[in-house]
Amino acid sequence: MKSQVQIIRRRSRQIRVGAVAVGGDAPIAVQSMTNTPTEDVAATVAQIQALQRAGADIVRVSVPSLEAAEAFGQIRRQVEIPLVTDIHFDYKIALRVAELGADCLRINPGNIGREDRVRAVVDSARDHGIPIRIGVNAGSLEKELQRKYGEPTAQALVESALRHIDILDRLDFHEFKVSLKASEVFMTVAAYRQLASQIEQPLHLGITEAGALRSGTVKSSIGLGMLLAEGIGDTIRISLAADPVEEVKVGFDILKSLHLRSKGVNLVACPSCSRQRFDVISTVNALEARLEDIVEPIDVAVIGCVVNGPGEAREAQVGLTGGEPNLLYIDGKPERKLEQDGLVDELERVIREQIRRRQAGGERPATEHRVAIEDIVSPV
Repeated sequence: MKSQVQIIRRRSRQIRVGAVAVGGDAPIAVQSMTNTPTEDVAATVAQIQALQRAGADIVRVSVPSLEAAEAFGQIRRQVEIPLVTDIHFDYKIALRVAELGADCLRINPGNIGREDRVRAVVDSARDHGIPIRIGVNAGSLEKELQRKYGEPTAQALVESALRHIDILDRLDFHEFKVSLKASEVFMTVAAYRQLASQIEQPLHLGITEAGALRSGTVKSSIGLGMLLAEGIGDTIRISLAADPVEEVKVGFDILKSLHLRSKGVNLVACPSCSRQRFDVISTVNALEARLEDIVEPIDVAVIGCVVNGPGEAREAQVGLTGGEPNLLYIDGKPERKLEQDGLVDELERVIREQIRRRQAGGERPATEHRVAIEDIVSPV
């Protein structure tokens, strides 16, 4: 079903994080962060590769020490995806990871210390052609801002960001992006709205410490959805107390629901009821698990009965409507009957076949076995 709403994105300056463009007219990038000890090179590389297979565009790695920086150098040589290094306080770590191939430095200039140290980090970023991400977090606001506002507020987040931005402006460095994160949805949304009108740089969106998989997904979907629908946001990270791969999946699902990116299977499925003619829930869960490797966009509808099934199936590349027997649609047209046995296997086969045909640029051959829905689906 085609959307009648088109989101007009905020115009922002474009920067590059490795090979990934961020801002301007570039697709909104999906990020995640490793949670393995960075010094455990093998485990961190394995997690980065898993995130890349899930579709992540950028991965952030925490580098809390010079020992971790040396480990990062080994990690950098073993993966291809752009890596952002997360650094706090020690400017020497930032200098070292820039030498070792970091694609972006996540720092807060005001936390680095003396001006000469900040200048050294900025000069290194400039020399290596890498951007900086200013990351403001409600949980780590400057003490004077905590005293001024009494508690974290949207205004405090924006003031903190502007302080860090002012430092980079004085050093004539403009290749940066900014995040303003809180665990409270409305505070986060208000802060991003305020800053979006004051700077031209790209914005990295997130609800920090959003929670576990279910609750964190809900909070992130609401907060980021509000901003993205207004055209605010150039890159996103879903912060979940869960496997980082889940962050990537949720991020793409949010973007797909707003028609901001099309990647992987867009699965439309009914919640099921007593009208269903097959087990919708188990079918959808099995299908979703089997199709996680697919990155090409394709719309798939799985509906348990003929009330809403034909309408949804006609809008999908592959659709299934429950009946007696069930009816398979391809490219919006009734194609053939499907029995209950092997239902998931056949759906997976058809979906992958459609993707292969599209990649090859071929047309689906005409079939002599197309059927009319009224001929095979029993009334409800």
